[in-house]
Amino acid sequence: MRFTEINLFGVYVAPISVMMVAAWLLLLGLRRIGARFRLLAYVWHPALFVFALYMIILSSIVLVVAR
Repeated sequence: MRFTEINLFGVYVAPISVMMVAAWLLLLGLRRIGARFRLLAYVWHPALFVFALYMIILSSIVLVVAR
């Protein structure tokens, strides 16, 4: 697939920005699940873990869209 600009209400945005927002929304859901079960209490550095999880989600979305 070729990554082309996306028209959002007359404004052209890069496709990576839309993917970043989608990954952020997925991360919010996963953080809420993790907070409910107190999973971040078992992680050495919670902020680093959340950032790494965001990067994993974002790269997975990019790989799925690129195919």
